[in-house]
Amino acid sequence: MMVRKSKGLGERHQKILEFLQEYQRANRYPPSIREIGEKTGISSTSVVNYYLDQLEKKGMIERDRKISRGVRLSGPNISADTLRVPILGPIAAGPFMLVPEPGVNYMNDKEYDAVDIARSLLPSKEKGNDLYALEVKGESMIDAMINDGDIIVMKPAIEARNGEMVAVRVNDEYTLKYFFKEKDRYRLQPANPKMKPIIVKKSEPLEIKGKVVMVIRKMEKPLAA
Repeated sequence: MMVRKSKGLGERHQKILEFLQEYQRANRYPPSIREIGEKTGISSTSVVNYYLDQLEKKGMIERDRKISRGVRLSGPNISADTLRVPILGPIAAGPFMLVPEPGVNYMNDKEYDAVDIARSLLPSKEKGNDLYALEVKGESMIDAMINDGDIIVMKPAIEARNGEMVAVRVNDEYTLKYFFKEKDRYRLQPANPKMKPIIVKKSEPLEIKGKVVMVIRKMEKPLAA
């Protein structure tokens, strides 16, 4: 799918826009500045930033300069096949921590970040309308290829089968673990041999709040211009 052309755009501007759309459709996150340069024939990251600044002024893209993968198409360039999912806060892959309640629409609140996902990457049964995302804090799920700083995309759920990876609320705090229902207890199993499981008696409060749909790898450190 070609990006809609805009008056006053040069060939390099157009190449960058088309690459942004192609990359977003094929991946779970935007490209880095260096990747944009490599794929559009621009060797200098400062020159890439120059073109991105111009595209931003024209309203063709949006940028978050705090992160390296902070470029996204805006306005008429956003593909209908792309879903924007709000990042509601952190979740512990280790000690418990508080996170905002899932299921609340935070999209109109600029305090919350979001991640753009190609709908084609979602499981076929997922429409994506109620998805939310959380940032992983900790290393208890590293053997499941989920590292500190990764983003997990979740779907709301109140029940889970043994072995499913879930966000669990215990005593008003959350953690990300594999869920197991046993005879007289629940076992929240980390994917890190150095860490012990969390055992919760069935008489104690426990709520399953969501299941993991996909993982978005940690963003790269910002590149110097």
